[in-house]
Amino acid sequence: MSIHEECGVFGVISPKPAQVGRIVYYGLYALQHRGQESCGIVVNDDGVFASRKDVGLVGEVFSVDALNRLPQGTMAVGHTRYGTTGAAVRSNCQPIEVNHQKGRMAIAHNGNLSNADSLRDELELSGAIFHTTSDTETIAYIVTRERLAASCVEDALSAAMDGLEGAYSLILMSPRKLICARDPHGFRPLCFGKMEDGTYVAASESCALNAVGAEFIRDLEPGEILVFSEDGVVSRREHCGKTARTPCIFEYIYFARPDSVLDGVSVHEARLRAGEILARENPIPADVVVGVPDSGLDAALGYSRAAGIPYGIGLIKNKYIGRTFIAPGQEQRLDQVKIKLSAIRNSVAGRRVVLVDDSIVRGTTSGRIVGLLREAGAREVHVRVSAPPFLHPCYYGTDIDSRESLIACHHTVEEIAQIIGADSLGYLPVERMGELIDSPSCCGACFTGRYPTAVPEGGRKDRFERKLSALRRTDGTKNRGID
Repeated sequence: MSIHEECGVFGVISPKPAQVGRIVYYGLYALQHRGQESCGIVVNDDGVFASRKDVGLVGEVFSVDALNRLPQGTMAVGHTRYGTTGAAVRSNCQPIEVNHQKGRMAIAHNGNLSNADSLRDELELSGAIFHTTSDTETIAYIVTRERLAASCVEDALSAAMDGLEGAYSLILMSPRKLICARDPHGFRPLCFGKMEDGTYVAASESCALNAVGAEFIRDLEPGEILVFSEDGVVSRREHCGKTARTPCIFEYIYFARPDSVLDGVSVHEARLRAGEILARENPIPADVVVGVPDSGLDAALGYSRAAGIPYGIGLIKNKYIGRTFIAPGQEQRLDQVKIKLSAIRNSVAGRRVVLVDDSIVRGTTSGRIVGLLREAGAREVHVRVSAPPFLHPCYYGTDIDSRESLIACHHTVEEIAQIIGADSLGYLPVERMGELIDSPSCCGACFTGRYPTAVPEGGRKDRFERKLSALRRTDGTKNRGID
């Protein structure tokens, strides 16, 4: 088991009709690392919405013909998905589109609501019929309900935010407006910029702004609602300052691209600092420092610099393995890690190696990577992890929903080192994780168990599928899943 990315959101509003769908397409490519399950784009052509959504990578879903079928428009919103709630099926693809009494709406969401269960129960008891198992549809329902009584869509969104708990960075498109919002804790990133022709662009990470040639303006503040329309840009801050800012520290350790800057902090620099802290807290005599591609590379460089041990490229990643990779079956007895990674013998043979990775979940993958280095002739392998040990579930978007699968919940550090075949093992000290972003205020609940919000009972990733399956069994109907 490995930690999966979450989702990426991207929106654009142009002062005149343009190929806005193509701008979103390039932006989603830059955010592909945040989700490889599915993707989608919705284009707004004078209030008429046209969309393309499907399971797959951006390059698989959007062929040249598919892009050409998207019309010109003044607005568009896009999404790349790795679901933290809801199965990987086409019905859960985003952006979600809604037709309601006052118009149309498309919404793209990154994050996870910690009160999604109770909100969904409330809506179902009032007659709502859900077509997906994603908590994004819950947000869409609540915004739509508020819109019926509100004078404008931004008022509806603000009222909806009163009842939303947990992590959400949203881009919402109505017939005349593009609206961005970030939860009051600021768990997930969201920023915006401007292109030379006056087109505004919003995205999960600044790397996506760079990809389309937009100049970064700033990050949204936690709790901020930003409204883009033909009248300009309006910032609403009635939800700002309601609670402490607690950005997810794992965004900096793993999720985000190293060339992104989140809330003024360079992801690359944060990972360098993680490596430096590891070197000082967990020193070991060695000949070479090697990072696990991709998110372990920056921390490995930081470790090398602080320890004075040469940095080496010891592992090569096969960059052509994506969602369509077919995992070998038991009868083939092929090691997936060997298909995805290979060791450079000349870099590690006969040497004492410090192997830097971003996390250990079950330990299975870590053990296989250590094995690769041993097979390539490494004399010693000392594993250093740029995150603290995972000890608790995450309810805000990281794909960790049970303590059962976390090796650190059942074994000591020394035992884990033995299980994965390492000569020694060291983690980033949990009390120092705030140093990565030069702020003591961050969310590391999956490491500490200290949650910034109330947490649900039984908050499994597949909880909506399990509920539906139980209902179908009760009805005596065949459990076919969701499509």
